[in-house]
Amino acid sequence: MTQFKTKLTLEEFLALPEGEITYELIDGEAVAKFKNDTMSPKFFHSSITGALFILLSAWAQGKGRVVIEWAIKLTRNQQDWVPVADLTYVSYDRLSADWLQDEACPVPPELVIEIISHGQTFGEMTEKATDYLKAQVQRVWIIDTRAKTMTIFYPDILPQTKRGTDSLEDSLFEGLQITPQQIFQQARIS
Repeated sequence: MTQFKTKLTLEEFLALPEGEITYELIDGEAVAKFKNDTMSPKFFHSSITGALFILLSAWAQGKGRVVIEWAIKLTRNQQDWVPVADLTYVSYDRLSADWLQDEACPVPPELVIEIISHGQTFGEMTEKATDYLKAQVQRVWIIDTRAKTMTIFYPDILPQTKRGTDSLEDSLFEGLQITPQQIFQQARIS
Protein backbone atom coordinates (compact mmCIF):
# COMPACT_ATOMS: atom_id res chain seq x y z
CA MET A 1 0.00 0.00 0.00
CA THR A 2 1.39 3.39 -1.00
CA GLN A 3 1.10 5.91 1.77
CA PHE A 4 2.90 9.10 2.77
CA LYS A 5 4.43 8.92 6.26
CA THR A 6 4.12 12.56 7.33
CA LYS A 7 0.92 14.09 8.69
CA LEU A 8 -0.38 16.53 6.12
CA THR A 9 -2.54 19.61 6.46
CA LEU A 10 -5.48 19.99 4.11
CA GLU A 11 -3.55 22.60 2.14
CA GLU A 12 -0.46 20.36 1.85
CA PHE A 13 -2.59 17.43 0.71
CA LEU A 14 -4.42 19.50 -1.91
CA ALA A 15 -1.07 20.80 -3.19
CA LEU A 16 0.28 17.29 -3.88
CA PRO A 17 0.98 16.71 -7.58
CA GLU A 18 -1.48 14.64 -9.56
CA GLY A 19 -0.26 11.23 -10.61
CA GLU A 20 -1.36 7.76 -11.59
CA ILE A 21 -2.45 6.92 -8.03
CA THR A 22 -5.57 8.51 -6.50
CA TYR A 23 -5.10 9.49 -2.86
CA GLU A 24 -7.59 10.32 -0.12
CA LEU A 25 -6.76 12.38 2.98
CA ILE A 26 -7.54 10.22 6.02
CA ASP A 27 -6.48 11.22 9.54
CA GLY A 28 -3.81 13.55 8.17
CA GLU A 29 -2.30 10.96 5.83
CA ALA A 30 -2.45 10.60 2.05
CA VAL A 31 -3.74 7.05 1.55
CA ALA A 32 -4.06 5.37 -1.84
CA LYS A 33 -7.76 4.91 -2.68
CA PHE A 34 -7.07 1.51 -4.22
CA LYS A 35 -4.78 -0.43 -1.90
CA ASN A 36 -3.53 -3.04 -4.39
CA ASP A 37 -4.21 -4.64 -7.77
CA THR A 38 -7.19 -6.61 -6.44
CA MET A 39 -8.92 -3.33 -5.53
CA SER A 40 -8.24 -1.36 -8.69
CA PRO A 41 -11.36 -0.75 -10.77
CA LYS A 42 -12.21 -3.71 -12.94
CA PHE A 43 -14.69 -4.01 -15.82
CA PHE A 44 -17.88 -4.20 -13.70
CA HIS A 45 -16.83 -1.27 -11.51
CA SER A 46 -15.93 0.89 -14.50
CA SER A 47 -19.06 -0.09 -16.43
CA ILE A 48 -21.34 0.74 -13.50
CA THR A 49 -19.55 4.08 -13.06
CA GLY A 50 -20.20 4.92 -16.70
CA ALA A 51 -23.82 3.77 -16.59
CA LEU A 52 -24.57 5.82 -13.48
CA PHE A 53 -22.85 8.86 -14.99
CA ILE A 54 -25.04 8.61 -18.11
CA LEU A 55 -28.29 8.03 -16.20
CA LEU A 56 -27.69 10.69 -13.54
CA SER A 57 -26.30 13.31 -15.95
CA ALA A 58 -29.45 13.11 -18.08
CA TRP A 59 -31.59 13.72 -14.98
CA ALA A 60 -29.29 16.43 -13.55
CA GLN A 61 -29.44 18.75 -16.58
CA GLY A 62 -30.15 22.23 -15.20
CA LYS A 63 -30.18 20.93 -11.60
CA GLY A 64 -26.55 20.24 -10.74
CA ARG A 65 -23.39 18.43 -11.69
CA VAL A 66 -22.50 14.74 -11.70
CA VAL A 67 -18.75 14.11 -11.47
CA ILE A 68 -16.64 10.94 -11.53
CA GLU A 69 -13.89 10.55 -8.90
CA TRP A 70 -13.96 14.11 -7.55
CA ALA A 71 -12.21 14.77 -4.23
CA ILE A 72 -14.54 16.28 -1.60
CA LYS A 73 -13.46 18.52 1.29
CA LEU A 74 -15.21 17.15 4.38
CA THR A 75 -14.59 16.67 8.09
CA ARG A 76 -14.40 13.30 9.87
CA ASN A 77 -13.72 12.89 13.59
CA GLN A 78 -13.01 16.64 13.80
CA GLN A 79 -10.22 16.35 11.20
CA ASP A 80 -10.02 17.30 7.55
CA TRP A 81 -11.08 14.39 5.36
CA VAL A 82 -10.86 14.30 1.58
CA PRO A 83 -12.48 11.16 0.17
CA VAL A 84 -12.75 10.53 -3.56
CA ALA A 85 -16.16 9.05 -4.26
CA ASP A 86 -16.74 7.02 -7.41
CA LEU A 87 -19.48 9.50 -8.37
CA THR A 88 -20.71 12.71 -6.80
CA TYR A 89 -23.85 14.76 -7.39
CA VAL A 90 -23.98 18.31 -6.09
CA SER A 91 -26.90 20.60 -6.90
CA TYR A 92 -26.60 24.16 -8.13
CA ASP A 93 -28.30 25.14 -4.85
CA ARG A 94 -25.20 23.95 -2.95
CA LEU A 95 -22.59 24.89 -5.55
CA SER A 96 -23.73 27.47 -8.09
CA ALA A 97 -23.83 26.70 -11.79
CA ASP A 98 -21.24 29.42 -12.45
CA TRP A 99 -18.69 27.90 -10.03
CA LEU A 100 -15.75 26.81 -12.14
CA GLN A 101 -12.59 25.97 -10.21
CA ASP A 102 -10.13 23.13 -10.74
CA GLU A 103 -10.18 21.99 -7.13
CA ALA A 104 -11.81 19.58 -4.70
CA CYS A 105 -15.55 19.92 -4.12
CA PRO A 106 -15.78 22.65 -1.46
CA VAL A 107 -19.22 21.67 -0.09
CA PRO A 108 -20.85 18.44 1.10
CA PRO A 109 -22.73 17.11 -1.94
CA GLU A 110 -26.25 15.76 -1.84
CA LEU A 111 -25.13 12.35 -3.10
CA VAL A 112 -22.01 10.23 -3.21
CA ILE A 113 -21.89 6.83 -4.83
CA GLU A 114 -19.37 4.15 -3.96
CA ILE A 115 -19.08 0.94 -5.96
CA ILE A 116 -17.68 -2.03 -4.07
CA SER A 117 -14.41 -3.14 -5.65
CA HIS A 118 -12.80 -6.56 -5.33
CA GLY A 119 -10.99 -6.58 -1.99
CA GLN A 120 -13.51 -4.23 -0.34
CA THR A 121 -16.34 -5.39 1.89
CA PHE A 122 -19.87 -4.15 2.32
CA GLY A 123 -18.98 -3.51 5.98
CA GLU A 124 -16.11 -1.20 5.00
CA MET A 125 -18.38 0.67 2.64
CA THR A 126 -21.08 0.94 5.32
CA GLU A 127 -18.55 2.54 7.65
CA LYS A 128 -17.56 5.00 4.92
CA ALA A 129 -21.25 5.74 4.22
CA THR A 130 -21.74 6.56 7.90
CA ASP A 131 -18.76 8.93 7.77
CA TYR A 132 -20.21 10.66 4.69
CA LEU A 133 -23.57 11.15 6.43
CA LYS A 134 -21.91 12.56 9.54
CA ALA A 135 -20.10 15.01 7.24
CA GLN A 136 -23.47 16.34 5.96
CA VAL A 137 -23.72 14.36 2.71
CA GLN A 138 -27.46 13.74 2.36
CA ARG A 139 -27.46 10.36 0.58
CA VAL A 140 -24.94 7.61 -0.02
CA TRP A 141 -25.50 4.82 -2.51
CA ILE A 142 -23.39 1.68 -2.23
CA ILE A 143 -23.49 -0.43 -5.38
CA ASP A 144 -22.68 -4.13 -5.09
CA THR A 145 -21.89 -5.46 -8.58
CA ARG A 146 -21.92 -9.10 -7.46
CA ALA A 147 -25.30 -8.99 -5.74
CA LYS A 148 -26.60 -6.43 -8.28
CA THR A 149 -28.00 -4.27 -5.49
CA MET A 150 -27.97 -0.64 -4.47
CA THR A 151 -28.11 0.20 -0.77
CA ILE A 152 -29.20 3.74 0.05
CA PHE A 153 -28.04 5.36 3.28
CA TYR A 154 -30.01 8.24 4.79
CA PRO A 155 -29.14 10.54 7.70
CA ASP A 156 -32.40 9.89 9.56
CA ILE A 157 -33.69 6.41 8.66
CA LEU A 158 -32.26 2.92 8.25
CA PRO A 159 -30.58 2.01 4.94
CA GLN A 160 -32.70 0.46 2.20
CA THR A 161 -31.45 -2.11 -0.29
CA LYS A 162 -32.91 -2.04 -3.79
CA ARG A 163 -32.63 -4.85 -6.34
CA GLY A 164 -34.12 -5.69 -9.70
CA THR A 165 -37.02 -3.41 -10.56
CA ASP A 166 -37.22 -1.81 -7.10
CA SER A 167 -37.65 1.87 -7.83
CA LEU A 168 -35.61 4.54 -6.14
CA GLU A 169 -38.02 7.30 -5.27
CA ASP A 170 -36.57 10.07 -3.19
CA SER A 171 -37.89 13.61 -2.69
CA LEU A 172 -34.27 14.81 -2.68
CA PHE A 173 -33.96 13.74 -6.33
CA GLU A 174 -37.34 14.85 -7.68
CA GLY A 175 -38.12 13.35 -11.06
CA LEU A 176 -35.33 10.75 -10.93
CA GLN A 177 -36.65 7.33 -11.81
CA ILE A 178 -34.00 4.65 -11.61
CA THR A 179 -33.79 0.98 -10.66
CA PRO A 180 -30.83 -1.36 -10.12
CA GLN A 181 -31.99 -3.28 -13.21
CA GLN A 182 -31.70 -0.10 -15.34
CA ILE A 183 -28.21 0.58 -14.01
CA PHE A 184 -26.96 -2.94 -14.70
CA GLN A 185 -28.65 -3.03 -18.13
CA GLN A 186 -27.09 0.33 -19.05
CA ALA A 187 -23.71 -1.10 -18.00
CA ARG A 188 -24.46 -4.24 -20.06
CA ILE A 189 -23.69 -6.55 -17.16
CA SER A 190 -27.23 -7.69 -16.35
